[in-house]
Amino acid sequence: MKIVIASDSFKGSLTSTEVAQAATRGIKANYPDCEVVAVHVADGGEGTVEAVVEALGGEIITAHVSDPLGRPINARYGMVGDKAIIEMAAASGLTLLRPDERNPWLTSTYGTGELIMDAIQRGCRQFLIGIGGSATNDAGTGMLQALGVRFYNANNQEITDCCGGRLHEIARINDSKVAERVRQSQFTVACDVDTPFCGREGATVVFAPQKGADTHMVQQLEKGMASLANVIENKYHIPIASLAGAGAAGGMGGALHAFLNATLKRGIDMVLDAIDFDTIIQGADLIITGEGKIDHQTAKGKTAKGILARAKAQDIPVIAIGGSVERCESVEQMGFAGIYPISEENIPLEIAMQPTIAAANIEKTIKKICVCHKFSVPLRPETK
Repeated sequence: MKIVIASDSFKGSLTSTEVAQAATRGIKANYPDCEVVAVHVADGGEGTVEAVVEALGGEIITAHVSDPLGRPINARYGMVGDKAIIEMAAASGLTLLRPDERNPWLTSTYGTGELIMDAIQRGCRQFLIGIGGSATNDAGTGMLQALGVRFYNANNQEITDCCGGRLHEIARINDSKVAERVRQSQFTVACDVDTPFCGREGATVVFAPQKGADTHMVQQLEKGMASLANVIENKYHIPIASLAGAGAAGGMGGALHAFLNATLKRGIDMVLDAIDFDTIIQGADLIITGEGKIDHQTAKGKTAKGILARAKAQDIPVIAIGGSVERCESVEQMGFAGIYPISEENIPLEIAMQPTIAAANIEKTIKKICVCHKFSVPLRPETK
C-alpha cells in the first residue's frame, strides 16, 4: 500500500515537514510495511522555497540585497540547476518592517529585483516567484529598476528611487539596458488573486491599507497606478489596468507579466508542477493533506483544493486534517474522503498550537483514521 502525505504547514505551529513526520508515525503504527511518501508542499507563499528545494534536491542561496526601505539585508532563495525559486517576501515583505515603518508610499521592490539578478548571475534562467506578503505598492518598478529598466519624468529626468510615491511622475520607460540574459529567462508567478492593476477592486484600494496607507495615501497611490498603467499600455499595448492578477502584490503581478512575459499561475499549481506531483502520486491508495484551519476559505483555493484536484484526476481518495475544522457546505461538497480536526474543541488554541501537542494530536488522529478506513492490507493489531 502507498500513502502520500502532502500537507501545508500549520502556520504558527508546525512546518509541512513536521506535519508529515507526525502523520507518518501514525500510519506506521498500524501499517508498518506501508510505503509512505512525504511531499513538502506550499501554496506559493511562505514555505515555497523550502518545498521545491527539498523535493528537487536543490540548495539555499543567501544574497545581500535591499529591504523595502532600502536597508541592506540578507535574503534567501532556492536554486535547483538553472531554476531559481524566489519568495518576494524575503526581500520586500511586510514582516521585514516594524508596524510604524509600514508605508507603501516609500517602500520598493528593488530588493526582489536584486534577488533575481543574483540568480541570473549564478546561471539561472527559469524562475518560480511567489509574490505574497509584500510591503509594497510600487507596481514592481523597483524590481524592474534593479533589472535595468529606466523610468523618466515629464522633464526627461531619470527617477532613480522608484517607489509607490514616485509612480505618478513616470512619463517614459526605457528598457534597452535590460540584459539579454534577463530577456531570455522564463518567469512563472504564483498568483492566487484576480485583483486588477487599478480601480475600485484594484491593488491599491484593496491591499494598500494593510500595508500602512491611510485614505489620502490610497487616493494618491491609485492616481499613480492609473497613470503608470496608461504609460505601459501606450508603450507595450498591454491592457494592464484590467488584467486579472496584475494587481497582485501592489502591481508586481502586472510588472512581471508586462515586462518579463511572466505566466501567472495559481500558487499551489506552480509548486505541484515544479515538483512533478502528478508523477509522485501515481499508484497511491490514499493522499493525506491538511492545513492549520479548514474552513470556507479552503474551498476557494490554496493547498488542499489543489491537491484534491490532482488526486481526482487519478481517482485517488484524499483525507484532510486541520488544526481546526469549520463545518460548512462548501467544504463538505469538495469531495474529500474524510475531514478530521486534530484537536478537541475544548482545548484552548494557545495550547493546541504548541508544536509537541500539535504533532502528538496529528499522530493520534492519523491512527484513528487508519482504523476507520478500510484499506487493502490488514490493520496491525493494537497493543494495550
